Amino acid sequence: MMQPFWNDLLAKDKAFFAILNGKWTNSFFDTIMPWVRDSKNWIPLYIGILIFLFYKWGKSGWKWLLMAVINVALTDQISSSFFKPFFHRLRPCADPEIMYHSRLLLAHCSGGFSFTSSHAANHFGLAMFIVMTMQPLLKKYRFVFLFWAATISYAQIYVGVHYPLDVFVGAIIGIIGGFLSSKLYFKIANA
Repeated sequence: MMQPFWNDLLAKDKAFFAILNGKWTNSFFDTIMPWVRDSKNWIPLYIGILIFLFYKWGKSGWKWLLMAVINVALTDQISSSFFKPFFHRLRPCADPEIMYHSRLLLAHCSGGFSFTSSHAANHFGLAMFIVMTMQPLLKKYRFVFLFWAATISYAQIYVGVHYPLDVFVGAIIGIIGGFLSSKLYFKIANA
């Protein structure tokens, strides 16, 4: 009974991927999205967050940094070590059914499996952690980090390495992980 549901869901996911990766494109996004999805390009942002954090919170910033690292490690392991080996879903750029009809905007297809997107899990995990824990410092601007995570996640589809469902479920993993990590952080920080 579930098999027709999953087959229909995966077919719709591939159709939506074809729209996002093949139809809703332009030369500007073709240039910027490969850059957006590359985590190394965000190192200056991470350094800026740390400088801001230690400037505002001093030595207590170490507790935040430790919990942020644990949060990203947790979301990454759930995505990479649990979901991907369990589902074995091929990436669009490696799936023989769709690879010749999709646009790969990277030099090569990323290795490993597709479901779920670790980029989405990790970035939404960090974004949610920031939203929950940095309210006193960033106020309403902390929600910009959710937009940042969504943009990086969308770039994964745009460049051809993930399906929309991979990104959606990765984002849910990240949001839950970030929320739970922030609750644990508040217990540790207030201890």
